[in-house]
Amino acid sequence: MSIISAYIARVYKELRGEILVLPSRTIVLLFCLTLLLLPLITAHPYYLGILFMASIFAIFAASWDLLSGFTGQLNFGHALFFGVAAYTAALLNLHFGLAPWLTIPLGALAAVLAGLVIGVPCLRLRGVYLALATLAFPLILTGFIFVFPGITGGELGVSGIDPLSGSRTIDYYIAVTLMIVLGFVMWKITASKTGIIFHAIREDEVAARASGVNTTRYKLLAFCLSGLFAGIAGGLYVHYMKVAGPSTLELMLSFQVVIWAIFGGIATIYGPIAGVFIIYIPYTTIMTSLPVVSEIRMLLVAIIIVLVMLFMPEGLTTRVRDKIEKVCPRCKIRNIATRKSCRVCTADLG
Repeated sequence: MSIISAYIARVYKELRGEILVLPSRTIVLLFCLTLLLLPLITAHPYYLGILFMASIFAIFAASWDLLSGFTGQLNFGHALFFGVAAYTAALLNLHFGLAPWLTIPLGALAAVLAGLVIGVPCLRLRGVYLALATLAFPLILTGFIFVFPGITGGELGVSGIDPLSGSRTIDYYIAVTLMIVLGFVMWKITASKTGIIFHAIREDEVAARASGVNTTRYKLLAFCLSGLFAGIAGGLYVHYMKVAGPSTLELMLSFQVVIWAIFGGIATIYGPIAGVFIIYIPYTTIMTSLPVVSEIRMLLVAIIIVLVMLFMPEGLTTRVRDKIEKVCPRCKIRNIATRKSCRVCTADLG
């Protein structure tokens, strides 16, 4: 019992000193606990299904932010990673009988290879030229799908895929747990030395190269990491929907992930995740429950996004965080906005 008590005390100390000390981290903790405890309150398949899809798209949006938000490598064809993983997982399951716990990581590895295929020829491109080049790859793969319907199923796609677990509640916990874990992993990557180099490449690639940074290697690393996490989302999606079709590669999916990330706040990881839950859940609910409103749903979403971008160009979560927290001018540590002195170096916060 003494060991358990000591462990609980240590966990409480960590929570109090690292998480509960900042409002933004406390909000994230409450959000994660709410998602994990929700099935104990209601296990309605409809709500769990919407939250499952939101969790998948949250991983997908955060993976785009890891590449485009932190390194500045604009990717307008991010659905390629999602679609490659989805088709790979579907075909491996259908033709070789592999279980989802094998097809999902193998699909993610296929998405990593897709990241290399995109990254190598696009290394010398920047800005709009890079965005247009990445936009072409999902179109090329879609054409391949239509040309070889015997393998890919053509326009109808691949069906008859095994479900993720057979239980909606277990599926929900798998998706939510992976979203929380992978979101934390991506956030830790951006907070590490690698993340600092990603920032340097985004701000001034020439200066980063002059400082001795192998920018080519780190840009390829960003493409591969982004493909890995997006591929996991694609594998989860295909085993939940039990079908892989051209819709996993469509341009609208690539544009949606950009909208979610910019709305929530790029270069944050948690911003795109919040953007998905704020936009996707109400959008889906309105589309299915209010047929009259669903006819103008795209217009309503567009108006909301334009208003947010007009008054909060840095993104919703970034604006909220800056309102409830402030950065110490000396040590750059974030503090709650009501503090008069820094919690670490005791500098005056004004």
